[in-house]
Amino acid sequence: MIRMTLAEVATAVSGTLEPFGADAPTTVVEGAVDTDSRMIAPGDIFVAKPGETTDGHLFVPGVAEAGASLAIVEHRVDAAITQIVVPDVIAALADLAREVVARVRAGGNLTVVGITGSNGKTTTKNLLERILQDEGETVAPRASFNNEVGAPLTMLRVTPETRYLVCEFGAAGPGQIARLAGLVTPDIGVVLMVGLAHAGGFGGVEATLKAKTELVEAIRPGGIAVLNADDARVVTMAAVAESRGVSVRWFGRGSAAEMRAEDVEVTASGTTCTIVVGEKRMPLRLRVLGEHHVMNALAALTAAREIGVPLADAIARLETVEIAERWRMQPLGSDRVRIINDAYNASPDSMAAALRTLAQIVEPGQRKVAVLGAMSELGEYAGEEHDRVGLLAVRLRIERIVVVGPDARRLFISAIGEGSWDGEAVFFATADEAYDYLLGELRDGDRVLVKSSNSAGLRHLGDRLGESFS
Repeated sequence: MIRMTLAEVATAVSGTLEPFGADAPTTVVEGAVDTDSRMIAPGDIFVAKPGETTDGHLFVPGVAEAGASLAIVEHRVDAAITQIVVPDVIAALADLAREVVARVRAGGNLTVVGITGSNGKTTTKNLLERILQDEGETVAPRASFNNEVGAPLTMLRVTPETRYLVCEFGAAGPGQIARLAGLVTPDIGVVLMVGLAHAGGFGGVEATLKAKTELVEAIRPGGIAVLNADDARVVTMAAVAESRGVSVRWFGRGSAAEMRAEDVEVTASGTTCTIVVGEKRMPLRLRVLGEHHVMNALAALTAAREIGVPLADAIARLETVEIAERWRMQPLGSDRVRIINDAYNASPDSMAAALRTLAQIVEPGQRKVAVLGAMSELGEYAGEEHDRVGLLAVRLRIERIVVVGPDARRLFISAIGEGSWDGEAVFFATADEAYDYLLGELRDGDRVLVKSSNSAGLRHLGDRLGESFS
């Protein structure tokens, strides 16, 4: 965090300062801010967040011993450390992030980019971070730090030297993106797509559209909305942007896009395409696996172009990225048996994209094997969407469909009903059972997709398979 006095921090979070030892209101703090006591180093600031299984207040004495300079708490803790007492530590975390970003921005050198969408946020964030880090100090979320805790923690990492802050905004319900994006009022907002991911929490796809539009509504007047020209729901956000004095830039694969991709080809080693901007045509060779990542690359390139990065430089930097993120279309195993671990999250759109990628990368003589778990947070849409995935897997001629977990059983039944009944589709209640089956079933030339939502836990199954066939 930037240098601030204890009094300034207390004012920012509307808290009561209780100094300890030699500390006074004028004492300066500038350590990292975290809610995880294990990450606290000397001089850091600990936010004692209550959790579902434990309470951060229990760890205040431990962080004091570790040398933390300050604890933000909801009640005074008997520990040898200065504390600021607030009514709600999560609200305080947001307030502190707002203040820190505002102070850095006042220096006139910070550009803030916000990214949202039902799928692709983390990949797009990573791609844009790779482009911008060669331009100047860039702060972006670790992993998928995109919620009410992770987003402010990312914002608090900015320094006076930071030129670019890339924020990823996720949400499980209405109003969350508005609150998070409102902390920083982005200069550029990127909306990737509107789909059924988390539809159960939002109450349907139209409510999801409204929630994703919250990012466009948070862009500062005079800013830029980077929108997916191929998504009809995202297209409707242009009117919202323009009504607020926000310019619109389009990316996509159709002719309406200002930054578009043509001649897309997918192989086991990556994806190639031609980037077209006006009369300019440039090749892009993404090492990241999957045709759907072309759209993420287009979004990152469009945002970077608006920032002022030359297209050739941006493309060259994208071509150095090997994987989008751990557990996202991550190649494991070996050329003999290739495992594609994409089990960090799943929605109907991302599940379909991953299955199509599997179908595209096999060569003659190789088998397609899909190890599939449940898609979470779909609410009333869960049954029919698992049905659709089962049907798609069969129609893509996936030779082995391995369904794991009771919540995914309907996917298995759907595949059986579509004709995958002669041993092509199998069901296992646990990942361990599936692992034992796959050890005996997989053979040279197999290409194996492991795909599920995070809650299904198949990412660890993918890792085990990767190690076994490395």
